[in-house]
Amino acid sequence: MTSLNVSLPKVLKDYVEGQVSEGGFSTPSEYVRALIREDQKRRAQEKLEALLAEGLKSGEPTEAGPGYWAAKRRALAASRRNKRAR
Repeated sequence: MTSLNVSLPKVLKDYVEGQVSEGGFSTPSEYVRALIREDQKRRAQEKLEALLAEGLKSGEPTEAGPGYWAAKRRALAASRRNKRAR
């Protein structure tokens, strides 16, 4: 693991130490790691929601059952064969 030093005003240092003692964290570092992980999860969720919204706005839905994927695979294979033949 690597280190990262962070300077905090006393009021924030006291807050972190309170969260450590009340929140079941062993150290301030453990608390900060938990905050960073939660931020990563939140950002990933926001990205997923944005992509889903984009998908909903992209037009009429297409049912993607086994037949749909089989046709896609055939088209892809044919496209690859055509590129090799050139």
